[in-house]
Amino acid sequence: MTESTPQTRSSIIPCLRYRDAHAAIDWLCRAFGFEKHAVYDDGQGGVAHAELTYGGGMVMLGSVRDNAFGQHIAQPDEVGGRETQCACVTVADCRAHYERARAAGAEIVDPYAEKEYGGAGYGCRDPEGHLWYFGSYDPWQES
Repeated sequence: MTESTPQTRSSIIPCLRYRDAHAAIDWLCRAFGFEKHAVYDDGQGGVAHAELTYGGGMVMLGSVRDNAFGQHIAQPDEVGGRETQCACVTVADCRAHYERARAAGAEIVDPYAEKEYGGAGYGCRDPEGHLWYFGSYDPWQES
């Protein structure tokens, strides 16, 4: 079983929008190790809906759209790079994941560090400015 092979299914799935969703999908797979589960084109060069998996988790994404739901979502560069939330992803080897993301050009906003509460973690932004946090601390593991 690979590190990103689904083991369980999550009932909470973050959803993001990207201006260049096809490029974002390729970058997220290359930089963070996500795997394409499904990608549906919108017939206009964009992505109607995509599902990327990592371990037992998933993120869904699509192209930015000016529709009723899309009007509730701002892209990071439209709000000064700020976010009101970020996806937190548990990874087995946080140091290796950090190096992979850094090599792929992730903007590191919180450098890799061993945490006092256990595990390690780091925060970064993808090419369109979405904030991500990766860490080895697994809150589901029994102490």
